[in-house]
Amino acid sequence: MDETRAAILGEIASEAGLERASFLTDAARQFTRFLDANRARFRELGGMVLIDDDPDYLSIAPDGTFRSRTRYQDEATGEWVSETEVIETGAGLVELYNPAELYAAFAEAARQRAGLPEQPTGAEDLLEVAGIPPDAGIDIGTVDLDAYAGAADEWAATHVREPADAGEAARLLYDLALTFQERSQISEARLLEQFQDASEGLATVLGDSMILDDEDERLWFRASGAFEAEVLPERTEDEEPAWKALTTPDDMVQFYDPTDLFGDLAESLAERHPEVAPELDDAGA
Repeated sequence: MDETRAAILGEIASEAGLERASFLTDAARQFTRFLDANRARFRELGGMVLIDDDPDYLSIAPDGTFRSRTRYQDEATGEWVSETEVIETGAGLVELYNPAELYAAFAEAARQRAGLPEQPTGAEDLLEVAGIPPDAGIDIGTVDLDAYAGAADEWAATHVREPADAGEAARLLYDLALTFQERSQISEARLLEQFQDASEGLATVLGDSMILDDEDERLWFRASGAFEAEVLPERTEDEEPAWKALTTPDDMVQFYDPTDLFGDLAESLAERHPEVAPELDDAGA
């Protein structure tokens, strides 16, 4: 491979690494704000179980720390081993979990605890403040994101109050978690758009490339600098499997964490062109 092509690949890998670090920093800051705004509620509720789907388990304690359980099979004995880890900060948790999934877990846990219906209860209020009709689809290309974020802050500020009891605390937390989940997904989609703009000139030289080709997902990095994918969504036993195409940033963040996308791209480049990441090759040796 000539030096020019190697340099281009190195720049893409470097750009992906920088965007990953930036995303984690921004996501950790936003998630910490969410936690700080609800610490009194977590104490009132006595903590919450956020994920309880064997082998995955995650909970938040009344003091705001997290308990995460992992389960793996010991290669030597063949036995399954469970380990529980205490995570002290929200920033540490964002390193391990997709922020959008964390907000969704808070919303679902609060919904179940409060006995709320499946549909979000605060979405129409938020859209009304943002000036968006309740029956309108939210398109990342047409919505004023800064105005939307400002509306979310305004809505959250007017709805944050001392709860009368644990049930009201759960309802308020449910609405707030949904608000921040929506904001997180919008931020993630915008990050993918920014990466596409920054990498388009480099990606054009390399052309389309497939990053993953598994039985339930296919992931590409296109010559336009965009990520695209096809996935098999979860379905009931009676439903036939049907591939779903993900062609826009909005689509992608419904199934992927940008952190993972940038990491997968960098890993794919390093595997195909070891010269762009010699330190990884040396570590492997």
